[in-house]
Amino acid sequence: MEALILIILLGIVVVGFMVAGSAVRVVQQYEHGIVFRFGQVQRGGQLRPGAVREPGLTAIVPVVERMQKVSRQTITMDVPAQEGITEDNVSVRVDAVVYFRVIDPVKAIVNVQNYGYAVSQVAQTSLRSVIGQADMQELLGERQKINTRLRGIIDEITQDPWGILIERVEIKDVSLPEGMKRSMARQAEAERERRARIIAADGEFQASKRLAAAAEIMSQDPAALQLRLLQTVVDVSAEKNSTLIMPLPVEVLRFFDKMTGDTKKAPTETAEDKPALGERLAKAEEELAKAADTSPALESPEDVPPVIGLDRPGRSQAAAPAQRPDERPEEPPRD
Repeated sequence: MEALILIILLGIVVVGFMVAGSAVRVVQQYEHGIVFRFGQVQRGGQLRPGAVREPGLTAIVPVVERMQKVSRQTITMDVPAQEGITEDNVSVRVDAVVYFRVIDPVKAIVNVQNYGYAVSQVAQTSLRSVIGQADMQELLGERQKINTRLRGIIDEITQDPWGILIERVEIKDVSLPEGMKRSMARQAEAERERRARIIAADGEFQASKRLAAAAEIMSQDPAALQLRLLQTVVDVSAEKNSTLIMPLPVEVLRFFDKMTGDTKKAPTETAEDKPALGERLAKAEEELAKAADTSPALESPEDVPPVIGLDRPGRSQAAAPAQRPDERPEEPPRD
């Protein structure tokens, strides 16, 4: 008899431990515990007291109550790549990533069956919608603007009804068709070639001014031309060529020019009328400084000076002097 009583007491203790074990719950720091009492978490339109349990050790009534835990951590979700056509009729393939977390665990459990899957579907449909509303240039160069627009669309759907906050949306990759990539590469190459030609033309323009100024200075003194000729000979001889061509000295040409001078040429200026060499050098330096200040690098096709007769055909006609009304056209001579 005593043994039977001992077995019954032992059974009661075991059942008590089992009931206590099923009644005790541990809620982690990153979780919220939602307690359903007879399947209800709200009563009379209001949240029932004790329906949401904070992190730590808590107890529920077995069989009567049931607890479901909801994570409050930020969840990272990849949005599968979506194909769409942009506003400027370009086929693209875009994938993204969504960062979200639960801010109202009751709504996340009661109002939606699987909030993770629901957020994924909303993100995919919203991404296709944003692709159709943007052009290719925005998708490639203004991703922050696209991310903000996409986040606003998803957050508007999920925050109030489902209690989920969309923290961030990022577009990871934009895939373009191979034909579009080749077209963009040709466009970039043509743009670089255009700039290279404009820069080369600007360099030739500035070099011509420098050469003209140098020629003006060297023409004032025949010795300078002879020294330049000798320097050219030295440069040519350093190349180890088998044949060296010596040009005729300039003084010999001038001697023949003076001997066979034409009397019909206009009289040249006398030595007294010409300015001094120092004045001519200072004038040349001043002209070079003005040319360097007033000739900026050509950056765009609009900065290229027009060619009269090609770019503006009417300019040559407009440049002709207008005839005064009081003048009469000359009559051809009569026989």
